[in-house]
Amino acid sequence: MNLRDAWEAEAHNWLAWARTPDHDSYWHFHRDAFLAGLPGPPLRVVDVGCGEGRLTRDLKRLGHRVVGVDSSPTLIEAAREADPDGQYHLADAAALPLDDASADLVVAFMSPQDIDDLDGALQEVARVLVPGGRLRMALVHPTNSAGHFTSREPDAIFEIAGSYLDERRTEETIQSAGLTMTFTSIHRPLEGIARGIFAAGMLIDHVAEPPDTSEPPAGRWRRLPLFLHLGAVKPEA
Repeated sequence: MNLRDAWEAEAHNWLAWARTPDHDSYWHFHRDAFLAGLPGPPLRVVDVGCGEGRLTRDLKRLGHRVVGVDSSPTLIEAAREADPDGQYHLADAAALPLDDASADLVVAFMSPQDIDDLDGALQEVARVLVPGGRLRMALVHPTNSAGHFTSREPDAIFEIAGSYLDERRTEETIQSAGLTMTFTSIHRPLEGIARGIFAAGMLIDHVAEPPDTSEPPAGRWRRLPLFLHLGAVKPEA
């Protein structure tokens, strides 16, 4: 099963997970940390891997003109129902149904690790961006996806049992507040992600490693970053 099919199989679980207010990191801190790194509106934005559309709707409320793209039929249908005036496409990230140089900004919020062909998707991002346009991605930090804490104590040891450097598929089932979600993704080292950006002709211009600021000051995820924010620009010449 590829990642696209794995996420479609979990689509209804994700709808419950993502649409439960204050349930996950999106509501607690991550949305605000990500939005702070974006250029201001109004811009023509493509949301790659938009899912059920919560970030797309937030970007629209900020004044951007947003097109959402996702490969899950269930999630795209849910996004359209929640935002009847919005523009949403059912498509693979590596084959965006958009014109060349049609976007000022492409965002991929917590979707890069869930894309089967990330290199192909980055090539497509570069194609649809105008010269000088920007990409902003949020993803599970490669350190995070490579290992785990050995306990829930604030001073727990973080252990990488295998190789950080090897690209591999990961699967984790999480139960929280009566909800269950299986996350199927691909762990990629930072070098591999950066190589795809450079191969697409873009230059990295933004890096952030936000910790979980919703945790207590001594929390485990205050010591290591949960997420990686990575940005790139398409050169003007």
